[in-house]
Amino acid sequence: MRNSTNTQSNAFETILFEKQDSVAHISLNRPERVNAYNIQMRDDFFEALLAVELDPDIRALLITGEGKGFCAGADLTEFGSSPSQVIARQVRWARDVWGQLVDLDKPIIAAVHGFCIGSGLEIALLCDLRIASRGTVFALPEVQLGMIPAAGGTQTVPRAANTSHALDLLLTGRRADSEEALSIGLVTRLTEPDSLRDEACELAKLLAETPPESMAAMKQVLRQGLDLDLVRALELEKRITARLYR
Repeated sequence: MRNSTNTQSNAFETILFEKQDSVAHISLNRPERVNAYNIQMRDDFFEALLAVELDPDIRALLITGEGKGFCAGADLTEFGSSPSQVIARQVRWARDVWGQLVDLDKPIIAAVHGFCIGSGLEIALLCDLRIASRGTVFALPEVQLGMIPAAGGTQTVPRAANTSHALDLLLTGRRADSEEALSIGLVTRLTEPDSLRDEACELAKLLAETPPESMAAMKQVLRQGLDLDLVRALELEKRITARLYR
């Protein structure tokens, strides 16, 4: 059996960052606020994702949340108190965490529990695979607050679910339970709360064993090909396959 290496960083205020062998683990860590996404978390998340991107030894990323929920959404005491929603959005996007998640060539697994609301669901939907514990609550309430889910939700929800389900969630802001989330495609599998972390870690370890070149190629062809017509998508597949085999 090969030796296991584990390193953990205490350099962040709002997340926990750990690397075990070839798997990185980022856990949102503002449990007193149900991991509400604030400016400090944005900065910490950005730095941790940059470390994951630049470390060639990391081959998979697991994202979880501490406490009673994955993420209750944006911290409205910061983002919602701005006199201008345009300024609030610019502050939120000053470091493009969302773009980092989209562009990362390594597989990303989100393990969500408790509450997966607003920005929390948007983070999860930018991951490749999403495991939810039974009893998790999902919602995108932004439109009811005079906003829209502008961290990708308007685009990722209809890509994960069909348009009718997406409109239902986005326009009403209603809550969906874990079974409905699975049935419409917001999550890829369900598990019992006590086994969520273990199952997610095992999945991350499995994906980390995949050759990184083929994983990056697969993510690229899926990311780019779904927005093309079939003929151009097949041409893209052919080009990426030829490059991979070279």
